Amino acid sequence: MQKIKIGSHVKMAGKEMFLGSVKEAESYGANVLMLYTGAPQNTVRKEIEALNIEAGWEYADKAGIEEIVVHAPYIINLGNAVKPETFELGVSFLEKEIKRTAAMRSRILILHPGAHVGAGEEAGIAQIVKGLNLVLDDNEDDVFVALETMAGKGSELGRTFEELKMIYDGVNKKDRLRVCFDTCHVNDAGYRLAEDYEGVLRQFDEVIGLSQIAAIHINDSMNPCGARKDRHANIGEGHIGTEILKKIVHDERFAKIPKILETPWICEEGSKEKTIPPYKEEIALLLES
Repeated sequence: MQKIKIGSHVKMAGKEMFLGSVKEAESYGANVLMLYTGAPQNTVRKEIEALNIEAGWEYADKAGIEEIVVHAPYIINLGNAVKPETFELGVSFLEKEIKRTAAMRSRILILHPGAHVGAGEEAGIAQIVKGLNLVLDDNEDDVFVALETMAGKGSELGRTFEELKMIYDGVNKKDRLRVCFDTCHVNDAGYRLAEDYEGVLRQFDEVIGLSQIAAIHINDSMNPCGARKDRHANIGEGHIGTEILKKIVHDERFAKIPKILETPWICEEGSKEKTIPPYKEEIALLLES
């Protein structure tokens, strides 16, 4: 059996930047990590030269961190056919994020497909396709855009496997697309992962193909199946449960795929402030056979 690739979302900030990200991941017992290149809510970014990439990879090699995944910021909404300026911002910023991902020596950039903001699913999906073609048609970087499976809150697109397939069908460079399979989102979208693990994976395989999964977000869900809420829970404290999340972590079909925890931080006893990352304990729990 191959070594399981598992880690969590980590920060990239301060003077150390990427080096600090790697040190944080090491402290959790991780061998992969996921980061944002800056705050996910805005477009403020440091120059690539300031990210401390070389020092980070030197440390990563010694620490056994084998792979990194980059997550695009939430402000990118390629599905917006209502406000042209929002769509144009999304296209231009996605182009820059692909360059930054390549510079960080990652091959996976996770992207929320987008929201139609009232224009309807058909118009939103057509806009996402248009945006991805604008970005990818002239881009030669060795980076996959991994469309995340979404919970379906509000006007989010990518809630069903069929919606993701519609995006694939319209994109010219299909070989540059992949999927990030988020367990919480899939549950909240209405797929009964907890009751029918193999059935859900079979459905995904029939519509898109398991070979297209490039990353997996390992999250429990605060909500019952089909709630369309998108609220992550700590491992074993939600409606999916430890057993199923362990099953996906140990599934040999996903041995080469990075599995990333995005579970909530927890409070110190007697405090209401979430100040403690749970990742060291949760990674250890998930690795138990």
